[in-house]
Amino acid sequence: MSSPGMREASSHLQLCRIMLPDDANIMGNVHGGIILKMIEEAGSIVGTRHCNTQNGDRCLAALVRVEKTEFLSPVFIGEVVHVSAEITYTSKHSLEVQVKVIAENILTGAKKLANKAALWYVPCSLQNVDKIMEVPPIKYVSAEQEEEGRKRYEAQKIERLETKARVEEAMPARPNPERYTVGFSQSTLIHLVGPSDCTRDDFVYGGVAMKLMDEVAGIVAARHCNTNIVTASVDAINFHRKIRKGCVLTVTGRLTFVSNRSMEIEVLVDADPLVEKEKGKYRAISAFFTFISLDKENKPLNVPPLKIEGEYEQRRFEEGKSRYLQNKAKRLAEKERQQ
Repeated sequence: MSSPGMREASSHLQLCRIMLPDDANIMGNVHGGIILKMIEEAGSIVGTRHCNTQNGDRCLAALVRVEKTEFLSPVFIGEVVHVSAEITYTSKHSLEVQVKVIAENILTGAKKLANKAALWYVPCSLQNVDKIMEVPPIKYVSAEQEEEGRKRYEAQKIERLETKARVEEAMPARPNPERYTVGFSQSTLIHLVGPSDCTRDDFVYGGVAMKLMDEVAGIVAARHCNTNIVTASVDAINFHRKIRKGCVLTVTGRLTFVSNRSMEIEVLVDADPLVEKEKGKYRAISAFFTFISLDKENKPLNVPPLKIEGEYEQRRFEEGKSRYLQNKAKRLAEKERQQ
């Protein structure tokens, strides 16, 4: 029997909605940012519900990291997207939510796995947003399941610290850049954070920020290829600092690496408080998006090579190539494991 003032924990959640024209590009492919936003909404709900099953300050689950997310199948206008979220690990001050996205053709009944993602949240007190609350533990099926979760927790913790220490500056674009260079496709979006972008305590929803990031990355990819493009995957998204209502966001995307069939785009989000100017501009979020180019039948096209200018771009290209080869090796290993 539960204690007074306590609610039963629910570690599962499912959301669904039909995809509309506003959710897609001109070719009918649903934007990756729309899917990311739905993934984060599901994670935020299940995380916040779980963290408020204990006594004490009411709190809100704040997104701090999204692990590498693969876009396994394209989603189209008219399909119904089912997003299921489950809490799979809890530490003292954080929780992991794993999310699956199923796209359903309601005319034929056919279903396909569109996305899988893992998100990490921390519970922030509504009385003091800088106060991190403790997370109620979940029950594990086995000790092995708990140990696997602990390993994932330790790995993401190390990677978050490494990413925070490696802050890249948003480089200004060169005047009159040549086609297929980094400067030619580099793009920036300016967004004023309003009430509709925020939680009840006036901080930006993680899904809102990810949608903006995907939009900028999509513009970069389209400018480089001049074709239909879609999000193929997103490397870990790290949320370094909270973003308040009233901040001006500068979302910058630039190509870092191009293979025969894919483009890696680094996206940086800087926040500049309009009212509290003494705090100054700061790096809020960073991530790498991977896009592919498609023909009219949604089949992959070759990507134009990237023209490298200078040592800095060469270094970033080699780093991107290393990530590309690592991810390719992981996919092959996973494919072999499943066979």
